[in-house]
Amino acid sequence: MLRRALQPGLSRGVLGRGLGTHRGRSTLDQNGKVPEIKKKVQSVLPGGAWNPLHDTSYLPPEHSDVVIVGGGVIGLSVAYWLKRLEKPRGAIRVLVVERDHTYSQASTALSVGGIRQQFSVPENIQLSLFSVEFLRNINEYLAVVDDPPLDIQFNPSGYLLLASEKGAAVMESNVKVQRQEGAKVCLMSPEQLRNKFPWINTEGVALASYGMEHEGWFDPWCLLQGLRRKVQSMGVLFCHGEVTRFVSSSSHTKTTSGEEVTLRRIHEVHVKMDRSLEYQPVECALVINAAGAWSGQIAELAGVGKGPPGTLQGTKLPVELRKRYVYLWHCPQGPGLETPFVMDAGGAYFRREGLGNNYLGGCSPTEEEEPDPGNLEVDHDFFQDKVWPPLAQRVPAFETLKVRSAWAGYYDYNTFDQNGVVGPHPLVVNMYFATGFSGHGLQQAPAVGRAVAEMVLDGHFQTINLSPFLFNRFYLGEKVQEHNII
Repeated sequence: MLRRALQPGLSRGVLGRGLGTHRGRSTLDQNGKVPEIKKKVQSVLPGGAWNPLHDTSYLPPEHSDVVIVGGGVIGLSVAYWLKRLEKPRGAIRVLVVERDHTYSQASTALSVGGIRQQFSVPENIQLSLFSVEFLRNINEYLAVVDDPPLDIQFNPSGYLLLASEKGAAVMESNVKVQRQEGAKVCLMSPEQLRNKFPWINTEGVALASYGMEHEGWFDPWCLLQGLRRKVQSMGVLFCHGEVTRFVSSSSHTKTTSGEEVTLRRIHEVHVKMDRSLEYQPVECALVINAAGAWSGQIAELAGVGKGPPGTLQGTKLPVELRKRYVYLWHCPQGPGLETPFVMDAGGAYFRREGLGNNYLGGCSPTEEEEPDPGNLEVDHDFFQDKVWPPLAQRVPAFETLKVRSAWAGYYDYNTFDQNGVVGPHPLVVNMYFATGFSGHGLQQAPAVGRAVAEMVLDGHFQTINLSPFLFNRFYLGEKVQEHNII
């Protein structure tokens, strides 16, 4: 009891990296006496309307062992696994800070909800294999007593990737890697493709790969709400606000190559309250940067990349906002219930939505076509010019489609190699990353959350070795290039 009263954070050994909040607070406040005193003072003040000791229950706590910046599926998954893997139970105090409490701009809520193992990088395949197991058994992981079970609406229709003559060899190589990692994927010739999916025009298709198991799509909002409900039941705290500042200490050292660097340790996170100028400082032992498309800004606040170009100190987190459009259309004569998630060789994609001949789809723009990420307005001309023509060529029935609605969402786009950034920063020693997934963060969130929790608690990855996704690769120039990005 004495240790818990003096230091609400967990003991040094539990986080595995010798971290702990370092500033104390009065034992009077710590033991919860201040609210009682405030009530007594208020009871003798004249009048009831004037309240000089205003309610602060909406503020985040003054101390938290771990502050997670970002309350989307990645941040919530990290929170879930920290609480699930903690020993003893209740050892770690976790705070999740999310500035968009409606999730109106969250990548999760605006996603098309696909999950696949058809990647080119082994680690991405492993992440998605675990995540699909998590999704298919979601109530074993996220059940809450007396709450109804979750219905993730997983549709196991598979992914169908199409390759031209130019891309056929790469597809064959990718499928070999996928099979080695345990994914059930088959290659199909144009003739086999026509026999299985007669609604496809195979002109220009040299080869196709089809996911026979554990691929398809699900309800992203259900996963988000299920994670949130579960972590709240596990004692995770939530705050609707924006991180605006980190207070840190620094020391100087040299790398093995003789480069002089500054090591930083964050001690305090300033959280600005929603629609207010008020902020609350939160002392912490560790910060998880799971801010998605805004994680580059959070990294800058912590001093990441503030140094001479070409040095470790000056290496930025290369994650930025990228806007992507999703269109919903109706086509009475379109492909039926057996339709997989189709990715054409040119980048256009679509999947079935529900049972009424509705479809979702889109296409990633080229670098030259990247839209302004300053808003979430939809460019309908992009569908007419870039999405519809290749889709109608591939599925002739789509010649008569009618667009019913559309929306835009954000990718946390890693401009370096389009892969996730997972694990600690080498110089800001208690900031960990879980970001930069470039469009496949939703489907990999359960596995990424587990990996980050393992690194925090044990000091290394346990179940899936994600060392290739560490921050150091940006400084070293070691790309982990993923070829299958939608």
